Amino acid sequence: MEKIWFAEYQKTGIPETVELPAENTSLVDIFESNFKKFGSREAFIFMDKVITFNELDAASRKFATYLQSLGLAKGSRVAVMMPNVLQYPVVAIGVLRAGLILVNVNPLYTSRELEHQLNDSGAEGLVIIENFASVYQAILGKTPVKHVVVASVGDMLGTLKGTLVNFVLRSVRKQIPAWDIPGHIKFNAAMSKVSASNYKRPNLTLSDTAVLQYTGGTTGVSKGAELTHRNLVANLLQCDGIFQSKFGAQDGSKDDRIFCALPLYHIFAFMVCAMYGMYKGQANVLIPNPRDLPAVMKELRKYQPTFFPAVNTLFNALVNNEEFRQLDHSKLKMAMGGGMAVLASTAEAWKKITGSNIIEGYGLSETSPVATANPPAATEFSGTIGIPLPLTEVAILDDDGNEVALGEQGEISIRGPQVMKGYWNRPDETAKVMTADNFFRTGDIGVMDSRGYVKIVDRKKDMILVSGFNVYPSEIEEVISTHPKVLEVAAIGVQDEKSGEVPKLFVVKKDPSLTTEEILAFAKENLTGYKRPRYVEFIDELPKSNVGKILRKDLRKTN
Repeated sequence: MEKIWFAEYQKTGIPETVELPAENTSLVDIFESNFKKFGSREAFIFMDKVITFNELDAASRKFATYLQSLGLAKGSRVAVMMPNVLQYPVVAIGVLRAGLILVNVNPLYTSRELEHQLNDSGAEGLVIIENFASVYQAILGKTPVKHVVVASVGDMLGTLKGTLVNFVLRSVRKQIPAWDIPGHIKFNAAMSKVSASNYKRPNLTLSDTAVLQYTGGTTGVSKGAELTHRNLVANLLQCDGIFQSKFGAQDGSKDDRIFCALPLYHIFAFMVCAMYGMYKGQANVLIPNPRDLPAVMKELRKYQPTFFPAVNTLFNALVNNEEFRQLDHSKLKMAMGGGMAVLASTAEAWKKITGSNIIEGYGLSETSPVATANPPAATEFSGTIGIPLPLTEVAILDDDGNEVALGEQGEISIRGPQVMKGYWNRPDETAKVMTADNFFRTGDIGVMDSRGYVKIVDRKKDMILVSGFNVYPSEIEEVISTHPKVLEVAAIGVQDEKSGEVPKLFVVKKDPSLTTEEILAFAKENLTGYKRPRYVEFIDELPKSNVGKILRKDLRKTN
């Protein structure tokens, strides 16, 4: 394959390759090296509480020791269900340092969704913020979980600030019900139960699995993308190669701050904010609820960011906020958009207000996540997802797996060291998305121009993209179809100014008394917020093919 994008590398200062470390290394080696190197530098900031690299080293080592004291074997899975709070980096790094596999869980999951993920991953441990512990309580005894650690937001903040953060989190999940989980241990008790001197460093290699990142992939079945230490280390080095025109080829400045308004359980924030910040020695300012714009403004005034990764939804909300327009943006070196398409109008307004471009990138959970990006040295918004990262190849393939001509549409397919090992315990699903020569077929339809820039033009599957999160119609339909008054249901995505898309339902009634309000209330009980339908339309019959398959494309034509 002719790598036509190399000319763009040379023009914009991107290295043509990056050097991966030896096989007998891991993310843990990078953590430990950088803990020593950056020492007293700020690593994470949350509600004015700072944790330095030295403190993160000590705390994560202690938590790793606690996990090891439970007798968990190397490679055991530990699920972490927390929003952006200080315990997240301590726990996540602790899991990896213990030689275990991190299973990131959306803290807004319903009990049904959590039960599936815990069972599918075979998680033996669960670390959960107490605000959401009642969700797990509802499925006690239905999963393989043996050990539960419950963290309080006040653990690392003190009672006063903990109360304040609880108030912030209530705006995410409207109430904090009482809970009781037999045999659980509180986070601080777990930390005080062991001595870090008993920590035993595991033997890890680049081939070992580090993270299970759950996604619908290109089909509707929620499954874990198995990301190895090689995948994640490679993507760190690849991102560094792309970003070095803004942050230098060596360590970042101690004054660099990443504004982490993206959720850390999402692979975009996990890598581009948390992991990249630790790799470069940059501080992450953690935002628990980016929808709370007054709180976001308060943090922006206090901690002027140099790097701002986000989705279009947040960028758009900010450029339309008068207070944001008045802020000092002089320290901002780069903004990066991902998870969903950045609108040209948003990018134009952002540059006018901040003086900085939004660099659009592209990736998936299966690619750890970044696969392509626009060169940060570019002076104009391209409206594309950019060029492949170093060591990454992008091919545009037809249905038979053949590469199409430049400018023609085909499925965006990716090959590189950041591409997942496969879907956890699902070789059949893995086989559906991998070609014989190891290209991952993304399910997105795109075109590549003569410079190697790729533009997404459509999605091959029926997936709905809500503020950067994959939502699959089949999951929504499965849930809503269990309502006793529903005969048939189909879900599609419809355009939304704030979220890009939102789900809409077409429902055939079994009981004529069924109302929209009943459907929406049922969805609220069983689906995470971003998966819930915003619109319901009752129809007499769903359009179907000759073999009875629901024709969502016909439903989309009417919207």
